[in-house]
Amino acid sequence: MQSLLSRMIQLLKLCSFLALIYELACADPLNDPPDELCSSTSNYTAGSPFEKNLKEDLFFSLSSNSSFTKFYNTSSGNDPDRVYGLYMCFNYVNGNDCQSCVSLATTDIVKLCPNSKEAFVGEELCQFRYSNQNFFGQLDVTGNIPKQNEKNISEPQLFKRVVNNVLSNLAQKAAFDPLANMYATREEPFKDDTIYALVQCGTDLSANQCNSCLQKAISDIQTCCYFSVGARLFSRSCYLRYELYNFYQVLPSSTNNINGERKNEIATQGPIFRNVHDQHNTDFQHQNFQGRNNQQDQELPYFDFASISAATDNFSDSNKLGEGGFGTVYKGILSDGKQIAVKRLSGCSEQGSTEFTTEVLLIMKVQHKNLVRLLGFCIEREEKLLIYEYMPNSSLDFSLFDANRREQLNWSRRINIINGIARGLLYLHEDSRLRIIHRDLKPSNVLLDNDMNPKISDFGMARIIEGNEHEANTAKIVGTYGYMAPEYAMEGLYSIKSDVYSFGVLLLEIITGIRNAGFHQSKRAPSLLAYAWKLWNEGKGLELMDPLLTNSFSSDEFLRYIHIGLLCVQEDAYYRPTMFSVVQMLKGQTMTLCRPERPAFSVGRFTDHYETNPNSCSVNGLTSSGVLPR
Repeated sequence: MQSLLSRMIQLLKLCSFLALIYELACADPLNDPPDELCSSTSNYTAGSPFEKNLKEDLFFSLSSNSSFTKFYNTSSGNDPDRVYGLYMCFNYVNGNDCQSCVSLATTDIVKLCPNSKEAFVGEELCQFRYSNQNFFGQLDVTGNIPKQNEKNISEPQLFKRVVNNVLSNLAQKAAFDPLANMYATREEPFKDDTIYALVQCGTDLSANQCNSCLQKAISDIQTCCYFSVGARLFSRSCYLRYELYNFYQVLPSSTNNINGERKNEIATQGPIFRNVHDQHNTDFQHQNFQGRNNQQDQELPYFDFASISAATDNFSDSNKLGEGGFGTVYKGILSDGKQIAVKRLSGCSEQGSTEFTTEVLLIMKVQHKNLVRLLGFCIEREEKLLIYEYMPNSSLDFSLFDANRREQLNWSRRINIINGIARGLLYLHEDSRLRIIHRDLKPSNVLLDNDMNPKISDFGMARIIEGNEHEANTAKIVGTYGYMAPEYAMEGLYSIKSDVYSFGVLLLEIITGIRNAGFHQSKRAPSLLAYAWKLWNEGKGLELMDPLLTNSFSSDEFLRYIHIGLLCVQEDAYYRPTMFSVVQMLKGQTMTLCRPERPAFSVGRFTDHYETNPNSCSVNGLTSSGVLPR
């Protein structure tokens, strides 16, 4: 009887809780039409190049990326018909819902702002913007759109003070905490309720721009809506919202929290990046990742070891795809027929544990169509597994450095691969406020999908440069000689320009079909870079042409790509372009390319693969037996 009474009381509490959620949600303007801002001064005509660039190219590009990343910006076309666009899905939204919201926004924005050359729309789970002017990285707080819950609060002045304090603290955190990545949430008790608040900025903004945007949003929302139990504000550059219910994660397992424990476990965890370099032990990893296997974390599921072992036929040699410095990669087939690639880290390597933590935390945050997609992970005893999408065309080096397979890489495919790698690096360097340095870009770390589109892989050596930091230093050099920037190989200094150098080497290899490593053994030059610079400087750049490209390439375009590659591999990092500039150069933007300085000439024996002994627990982080200064 006592047990029955207790269960009835718990059920009544649950019903009261759900009724409160329902009442607040019904008063919230969820079903209102989307909010829009349209240009009244600039319009395009039907059938114009601008309309094609907008509706066929830009909308497609943004929608296709929205299942992989919460924020993305790009442009389409050439001036004067170029169109710039971006979307920002709110960080609590999963990939499928983000994609649905962006697709809806592309439909709504055309209906709400027909023929407008500049428009903004705010949806329930995202906001979307395009313009005929480049607005990337520019703060715009004009035309902020506030919306309030219809239900009023009983003590508006007290509520206003508490909300203001919560939002102000969140603004500081989102803008200036390098780990927050322009997003923050907080739960604050208020009498018998809890205030749930969220702020978010576009990741193309600086810290000060983010703070300015949110401060203006807070001022606007406090002016119009302080008497309401909840409100939100759409800005072109940021977003904020607060409610008396958990709008960013209504817990599905409320029956387990009927005693008033409404703590939002995921939302209060803080950002994904948490002291990556300090986490070395398996206990940390198990606690940090095992707990993510819940219904709300649909984007990165946890796989059990038994299912992965079965999928790879107990990690048989026949399924081995390759071997690297921190583990072996196997092909697998899940029970539903889905093909996967499984990276099995070396269980005896302490370094492998660190790299596993780094790679999971990084790829959970960075998703782009030109970065390999992480499907899930597994930690069981000493086993640490990463499960990726399977790339049927293997890695770039598999096709590029084999005379027979290289025939399938015609000029247009090579250009597509180069541009895809460049866009992936640009995303890592600039679309995330935490600049991510890959540090090991090379052909074997570029995978090719079924359509030969490139995806950068292997983030085990990646590092984050925080805030306004431009470069970092390490005493332990890891990477691959032949692709390493000289300042990194010799002094341990790395920056985004280190990746630019690696990209330049890769570009020259792709268009020539010649491997940089070991080049000195077949040519009378210390490296491919030295040879390319010598021929280009003498006006003989076409001699570098891959004979297989004779019938499929443009000589002017080939020479321009050689020029861009040489700009990337200059010895002084200061003179190398950023990846943003590289992407513009590759697009064929009207610009004068400066004359490159002589590249760094390194001599010595180079190898392209990790030299590890499978029977030893000792892993050499470098992939060369030696290097000498020039």
